[in-house]
Amino acid sequence: MEANILIVDDEEVVIKSCERILKPEGYSVRGTTSARDAMEILKNGGTDVVITDLKMPDVDGLELIHWIRDNTPQTAVVVITGYPSQESIKDALEHGIVDYLPKPFSPELLIDVAEKAVNAAKARVTEERSFEEQDVEAQIDRIMEIINENRHKPGALIPILEQVQEVLGYLPPAVQRIIAKELNIPVSEVHGVVSFYSFFTMKPKGKHNIRVCLGTACYVKRAQEILQKLKEKLGIEEGGITEDRKFSLETVRCLGACGLAPVVMVGSNVHAGVDPVKVEEILKQYD
Repeated sequence: MEANILIVDDEEVVIKSCERILKPEGYSVRGTTSARDAMEILKNGGTDVVITDLKMPDVDGLELIHWIRDNTPQTAVVVITGYPSQESIKDALEHGIVDYLPKPFSPELLIDVAEKAVNAAKARVTEERSFEEQDVEAQIDRIMEIINENRHKPGALIPILEQVQEVLGYLPPAVQRIIAKELNIPVSEVHGVVSFYSFFTMKPKGKHNIRVCLGTACYVKRAQEILQKLKEKLGIEEGGITEDRKFSLETVRCLGACGLAPVVMVGSNVHAGVDPVKVEEILKQYD
């Protein structure tokens, strides 16, 4: 089975072991001892599966998993660790890991888990491409118009990204590749700008984007319960979008309305003093 697998572990022996087991199975395998370096590799695309340790010296595995979810959600993730904790595994599962490998592991188990992860990655890519292709195809003329209007201006990339995001609502990999090709710059440069600035997003937003404030004032007034209720009612996780693309869900650290805590925003509408039991009533307002 052909696929590109990245091993992230601060122990070289683990990387070498994974390479020895997985390469004969037809996988392209590379490794790094740094989660920060892994992020740079992932920005260039082409990685189907990441197998990562949790405890690493520079950036830990959980932070890498969060970064993957936000920046390359099509990449399937497997956690491999010799020091599992219930809390860390729970957090990793909530962020969409495919499976968990304890150290030491058998070759058979690693091969089985790798195959499962590759299949999951391919399914994600197929689903995302379907969404992306529909969105980009519907707006390709406008996207090209924006590029042509700005291509010869100094610092053209950011204005183009801003305007394209206004049209599409997000900047998927497909449109990043188009912009890179038209401006004759590396895709990694476009991706770097998109991932650096917080006002750019690579995820599609629902018709009604819900933001739950998790700042201190909101948190102590049961904001986490509100978030959990929304996940249950919508059937999605934080950062997700409903199948009908009606709702998307995200959290923010502060909405600047601490006196109204707990606060939830749906689009530009502010809902103050939200009671977790009344979450369904809020959602009904947007039917």
